[in-house]
Amino acid sequence: MFGTSGIRGPVGIEVTAELALAVGRAVASDGADRVVVGRDVRDSGRLLTDAVTAGLRECGTDVVDVGIEATPTVARSVSRFDADAGIVVTASHNPPTDNGIKLWTPSGKAFGPDRRDAIERRVRDDEYRLARWDELGDRRHRETARRSHATRLGDAVDVTGSPQIVVDLGNGAGAITASVLDDLGCTVQTLNGHQDGSFPGRPSEPTRETLETLESVVANTDAALGVAHDGDADRLLAVDETGRFVPKDVLFALFAKGVAGEGDRVAAPVDTSLAVDDALDAVGASVTRTRVGDVFVAERTTEDGVVFGGEPSGAWIWPDETLCPDGPLAACKLVELVTSAGSLADLVDAIEQYPIRRTSAEVTGEAAVMNDVRTRVHERYTRVETLDGVRVETDDGWFLIRASGTQPLVRVTAEGRTADAADALFDAATEFVTKSSEAATTDG
Repeated sequence: MFGTSGIRGPVGIEVTAELALAVGRAVASDGADRVVVGRDVRDSGRLLTDAVTAGLRECGTDVVDVGIEATPTVARSVSRFDADAGIVVTASHNPPTDNGIKLWTPSGKAFGPDRRDAIERRVRDDEYRLARWDELGDRRHRETARRSHATRLGDAVDVTGSPQIVVDLGNGAGAITASVLDDLGCTVQTLNGHQDGSFPGRPSEPTRETLETLESVVANTDAALGVAHDGDADRLLAVDETGRFVPKDVLFALFAKGVAGEGDRVAAPVDTSLAVDDALDAVGASVTRTRVGDVFVAERTTEDGVVFGGEPSGAWIWPDETLCPDGPLAACKLVELVTSAGSLADLVDAIEQYPIRRTSAEVTGEAAVMNDVRTRVHERYTRVETLDGVRVETDDGWFLIRASGTQPLVRVTAEGRTADAADALFDAATEFVTKSSEAATTDG
């Protein structure tokens, strides 16, 4: 039921009001007395929010409804309203046909595997604690969540001057970014600012391919940079002042280097580029690797000495602020960096990038294939990690072989310090997958 980022899927097929009702009942029955609920701009979120709220109240839990807000706004509101959990009805960067549900703790961290398993078990077994007729929960609407988040964002950065910033909201819930940057003295131009859950301006997921309008606007104005969110604004990607898309790993390196110092660690999933390792090495810091998924990155940032965490997808976590990926905070941090350190294009050019290769192979029996891959890889290499898939490090680069969590695919990623090294690592990795897939098919 849960993926690495909560529940997501097509509305009316995988994500239904019945499911939302059950999740609400399960969260309440698992011990939550008060829950903050919010949603993104998708129209289907109206009925799903009503359903999850009904499930909560039916089991005696009070609901603080903050309405349409960015996911980090909702996540930060859990502790502010002294709640036990938060629920965001969102499919994040997925297409408008989808919706989903994500669960949050008071720390701002998403529910981890154990708590997700507990909720899933209750849903599967219909194990709920329905309240008496006179003990049903209340539902109260609160309109101060965004104001509180905005105050925290303003306090977290020091922006000098009046830089011109273009903010592409993608028709989503991230309007707080534009308003806070305006309050900080920036000259702000917005794109796709009208909230519309069909995402008519561009697809909800910001990528190099979907941000062409942002790139063009920034390139043809005096803007210092452009930033872009996904539908619920937990992600942040950027464009430099020349209109050039900032590679995700480079953005990761810039954020990490900006906060880390001697002896510090930065949490990064196993598919993160060498660019981040090298940037941190230059300041005496290092990477600590995690499984793929912001919940695992967030968990690692709770350890001593871990000052930042991120995913190349655009999820950035400053643990001193919140354990939720906070796109508006990331936008403010990036503007702060540019106003203090200079041109974003120059900062990007100072980060060395390396060739990377990717592919996906359709397989039968992912578990058997991955088991065989582990055996073969260990026979050939010594620097092997099996935290999430199989990751091999060499002096020339690394490769990762990892099963998809949602499809019958095994994904291969390889990065080398030269093109030839990347090709060689990629060829070795794909050969492992081919041989292991053949072996699994034969054994089956």
